[in-house]
Amino acid sequence: MKLLTTRSKVVSDKKMTFLERIYIPAILKGMYITIRHFFGKKATISYPEQKREFSQVYRGQHVLKRDDQGRERCTACGLCAVACPAEAITMIAAERKPGEEHLYREEKYAAVYEINMLRCIFCGDCEEACPKDAIFLTDRIVASDYKRKPFIYGKDILVEPVDPDKRIDISARQTESVLKFKQDKRFAHNK
Repeated sequence: MKLLTTRSKVVSDKKMTFLERIYIPAILKGMYITIRHFFGKKATISYPEQKREFSQVYRGQHVLKRDDQGRERCTACGLCAVACPAEAITMIAAERKPGEEHLYREEKYAAVYEINMLRCIFCGDCEEACPKDAIFLTDRIVASDYKRKPFIYGKDILVEPVDPDKRIDISARQTESVLKFKQDKRFAHNK
């Protein structure tokens, strides 16, 4: 019989030795690896008692910032919602009424601002798209739950407190290049 191709290889039918047939060396080698890992340094931590150190640019829970006078920075322009690849941000804009100048910076504000944290991929595109530096991702961990409804974060959770002592520090999230950019007088529209 003539072969059609020369690519086929002949498989050898090598006989196994006695030690290979009883599998004891292979079992002992596997046990050695298991025991070595058992006494090695563990990768897990006991979470409530110990906290893992995060990177300075870790992206966690969102916060809607206030300006120096305690007014909300968000003007409901919708750029964060458009930039969000997961479509997790929804908002409804409203007009500022007379007498509410101490609450909102601009004539337009977000009456409803919600982030679906189950959809959010923590990419940071929303904070990059915001022209008013209103939204930032903090170093806080998003709490877990067994139900879906608590993961729709509204303004009651997202907006930082009015009290300047209880504000959330986001300075660690801003790199030197971002701070240098903000010092430039040509781009001072966010103040």
